[in-house]
Amino acid sequence: MDRVVIDTNSLLVSIGRKSKYRPIFDALLKGQFRLLISNDILSEYAEKIEEKANALVASNIVDFLARSPDVERIDIYFKWAILHLDGDDNKFADCAFNGRADFIVTDDRHFRILSKIDFPYIKVISTKQFLEHLTA
Repeated sequence: MDRVVIDTNSLLVSIGRKSKYRPIFDALLKGQFRLLISNDILSEYAEKIEEKANALVASNIVDFLARSPDVERIDIYFKWAILHLDGDDNKFADCAFNGRADFIVTDDRHFRILSKIDFPYIKVISTKQFLEHLTA
C-alpha cells in the first residue's frame, strides 16, 4: 500500500463531490492508500478546509482523518528545512521523510527542488499523476 503525503491544495481539490480529483478522496475513504499526516499538517488541513467550505465540513473531515485506520500520524523527529522558497511547506517534506512516504502529492512548484536532492530522497508527483496512479 502506498504511503502518501498530500499537500493541502491537492487535498482540497479532491474533496468536492463534482471535482475531477474526487476519486483521490474516495480512494482514501476506501483505504486504497495510507495518508501520512503530522499535527501541523492536520491543523493546516482544518484551517484551509474551513476557509473554503465551513467549520462543520472541516470538523467532519478532520475527525475522519483522526480516526481512520488508513491515516497515520507521524511524529516529526527531524526537520530538514530544505524548502527555502516557502518554509511553511517543510512540514510536508518532513512528514514524508520521517514517515518513509512513497511520495508527496502536490502541484506547488516550491517542491520541485526535492527532485534535485539525493538525500533525503522524496519523490514528488502532481495531483493529476496521483489520480492516474490510483485509477491505473
